[in-house]
Amino acid sequence: MKALALLPAFALVGLTMACGAGGSGAGDAGSASSSATAPGGSSDIPAVAKDDKLAAMVPASVTSDGKILVGQDQSYPPNEFQDESGKVTGFDVDLGTAIGQKLGLQMEFQNSAFDGIIPGIQAGKYELAMSSFSINPERLQTVDMVSYYKAGTSLAVLKGNPDGLNLDDLCGKKMGVQKGTTQVDDLQTRSDACVKAGKPAIDVTQLQAQTDVNLALTAKRVQGELADSPVIDYAVKQTGGALEVVGAPYDTAPYGIVLKKDSGDYTKAVQQAVQALIDDGTYKKILDKWGLSGAGAVTTSEINPAS
Repeated sequence: MKALALLPAFALVGLTMACGAGGSGAGDAGSASSSATAPGGSSDIPAVAKDDKLAAMVPASVTSDGKILVGQDQSYPPNEFQDESGKVTGFDVDLGTAIGQKLGLQMEFQNSAFDGIIPGIQAGKYELAMSSFSINPERLQTVDMVSYYKAGTSLAVLKGNPDGLNLDDLCGKKMGVQKGTTQVDDLQTRSDACVKAGKPAIDVTQLQAQTDVNLALTAKRVQGELADSPVIDYAVKQTGGALEVVGAPYDTAPYGIVLKKDSGDYTKAVQQAVQALIDDGTYKKILDKWGLSGAGAVTTSEINPAS
């Protein structure tokens, strides 16, 4: 991802992104502010060959223009974000590009507010979404999801943890979080428990982009933040150690590629493309590139709910 030397410009943009998002994704669809087409592999990830069998499973409604429109909140490094030149990049972008190559199609990544992506899938605005969505029962009521990675939630604070935050007691603390994420629900549950115990509620600041949450913490407008574990780890690196992680990741859950419910062979084609990339080693190369080859890697991709 971004070199440390690029941090000042990156921080001003807002160290963004968010996933593990916990709600349904319902909300304002948010107009796409930018898009990028990824026709081939990145310079360090070789292109993969088209699989004619899988390509034939994709409906004509998707293949007619030769591309797949992908909904994405490009503010969540290292998973999906825009670099200093405005180019979309990240783990999900590289993996999504490889999936498109397997299916013989270009992937056009369209930037959107996170909470507008699932409504965009339902409305037919996007043909697939790949934006670090945690798979959860609420989302599975409205969309189908193809698993491809696992991530937990982490707590980040300023270096040295000057306010003494810990996950067991955030009562009365100022916490930052990205709108629409699972971490919003997590903080609400924790805050309710504080009030029930006669302690002050958690003071939660919700921001549209994860990069803005990171910036709020480095600017000391909040005392801590919750986000997906790979995103927190990346933020720690990008800030040169100005932040640190408190405790271990928790509530680990799989990420899922989002597709319109009951998409049949199309969903199967995406799942089988992911599995093929896992089996041929492309998946590992992409994980290695982004420093994500640890416990989050999966060996099997599944359709949720199971067909």
